[in-house]
Amino acid sequence: MTRRWQEVVIEVSRDQAEAWADACLAAGALSVQAEDADADSPDEQPLFGEPLTPGEAQAACVVESRFGWERTRLAILLDTNLVAERMLEQAAVAGGNPRPTILATRTIEDQDWVRATQSQFEPIPVGERLLIVPSWHVEEALQRADQRLALVIDPGLAFGTGSHPTTHMCLEWLEQADLAAKRVIDYGCGSGILAIAAARLGAAQVVGIDIDPQALVSARENARVNRVDIAVQSSSDPLPPPAEVVVANILSNPLKLLAPMLVSLVAPGGTLVLSGVLERQIDEVAQFYGDSLPVTAWRVREGWACLAGRRAG
Repeated sequence: MTRRWQEVVIEVSRDQAEAWADACLAAGALSVQAEDADADSPDEQPLFGEPLTPGEAQAACVVESRFGWERTRLAILLDTNLVAERMLEQAAVAGGNPRPTILATRTIEDQDWVRATQSQFEPIPVGERLLIVPSWHVEEALQRADQRLALVIDPGLAFGTGSHPTTHMCLEWLEQADLAAKRVIDYGCGSGILAIAAARLGAAQVVGIDIDPQALVSARENARVNRVDIAVQSSSDPLPPPAEVVVANILSNPLKLLAPMLVSLVAPGGTLVLSGVLERQIDEVAQFYGDSLPVTAWRVREGWACLAGRRAG
């Protein structure tokens, strides 16, 4: 007999998200998944806090411990014998809040979850020389006739599996650059995919920096799996010396706030590559770099932009 579950979706504010998740679990929910209700829109927000001033950004990035987003979508998993409305009513009473409207419901049937998850992540060719490969497709990648450089990256908690247009554009920029004997800094490294690509493409030294402790763990493990040597450090650690290439694939707001620090990381004559910027935000972000390191759109894809510029020698 196939087992089934039900999933209901509600939307709450960030200041109530954690309380609602806890109350739903106490009322019988099997799990609660939080997502940004504004994901993939101009209002999408980073989960981690950002520095308040460029001066603070240069010293360190401060993590704000919080749960959820400004508008948080909660996907609540329940046994089919539990009435969703009653569970939400019980959670509402416990928290002293009105019961939210159920936005969506669906039935989830049992299946081979490992195989189902893996089937969503096939090898992804990037540019002319790179191939992003989940670990379960490594043997297949080794047999490819086009001899692409494999970047072994499994889906995980850290951002950067290689499927997003911003990651693709940064990888394509790195692929066409001459990285031999150059130092590369990947600021906001996430899974480490850009840092690993730079190392595979011949960079002499690579540093990955991130604010998220889970990203640091992920980047180090992915570097080990890919057999490359990259230095991974927290954004609260002392900054490394300036490098010939600095890549930052994050979001427009931190790119603006971190502009003085990112410019300082670029060696004279070096290049800064920025992504995570919506096409409509190109000029807005570029003005924060001004004459010190003018950046322009290098490539635009699916509404996202990759900016690049050279610091004067």
